[in-house]
Amino acid sequence: MIGAPVEEIVLAPERTAPKTSSGKIRRSSAKELYKAGSLGASQRALWRQMLRLSLDGLAPQITRLTALLRETLYASWWWIVVESSSLLAWLAVMTLPRLDWRWRAVRSIARTALASVAAPVTIVGLKVAPRGNAMFVFNHSSYMDAVVLAAVLPGEPAYVAKSELAEQFLAGPFLRRLGALFVNRYDVGGVASDIEAILAAASSGRNLVFFPEGTFTRRAGLSDFYLGAFKVAAIAGLPIFPGILRGTRSMLRSDQWFPRWTPLSVQIESAIKPSGTDFASLAQLRDAVRDVVLAHCGEPDLGQLAKPEPTRSAA
Repeated sequence: MIGAPVEEIVLAPERTAPKTSSGKIRRSSAKELYKAGSLGASQRALWRQMLRLSLDGLAPQITRLTALLRETLYASWWWIVVESSSLLAWLAVMTLPRLDWRWRAVRSIARTALASVAAPVTIVGLKVAPRGNAMFVFNHSSYMDAVVLAAVLPGEPAYVAKSELAEQFLAGPFLRRLGALFVNRYDVGGVASDIEAILAAASSGRNLVFFPEGTFTRRAGLSDFYLGAFKVAAIAGLPIFPGILRGTRSMLRSDQWFPRWTPLSVQIESAIKPSGTDFASLAQLRDAVRDVVLAHCGEPDLGQLAKPEPTRSAA
């Protein structure tokens, strides 16, 4: 085409030279193949090319299947540990005659269960908390919250639990034997109807444990706090220690029931003391405690009260 003599002629097999979609030779690509000495080189058989593609795609699938198998085995072991520990704790609580013995048994079983599922628990600030005559207020994000606190909190804490648990066949007697107190979470007056029993527990020297959100939801975040716990603290003159739980929501989400390994932490901040029993003082106390919890919980501010789920009417 340019009138110059040809230096070399390469006789290549059919379909060796790369072409465009319209059938023209791709000169630049053919030139690179020629310079590399691979123009006309034998091509791999189609079945070998397909096999190589299949093997290349198999590695990621094996990785995913291995991870899924590992997670499934962990979840199975987790449930075996939790179910057997729950049965053991129930038997111990229902048979031991003294409250302090029951709590020692529950604490030991909870710690063993967490160790058995390889869940590390970091504890910060617990040394500054007293063994009695105080109130702990925690964020609530999972059913694992109670297990972690049972393993960590000292003494015989009095959990303030939702009244629905009192009616359950197994949970009701179990919690009563541990000295739990039951309240209507969504009473307009907070815990007004149950305040005498709670004050009696406070006067006995036990620490009170509240989840002032009232419940937890599928959505991550900190809900607003109900006033009941802060009314009790103000009347009884109890200092409130803001508590922060982290990791429990990731370990066991209420909408999935598939446990996953995750590190856990319990953090206790400095006490906040009530300044009065009037509504303004109670609201100020609630907001001060919630601000501390929100600053450390690592979740967004939902900015609203958690409401009770609507009950289904009988058919």
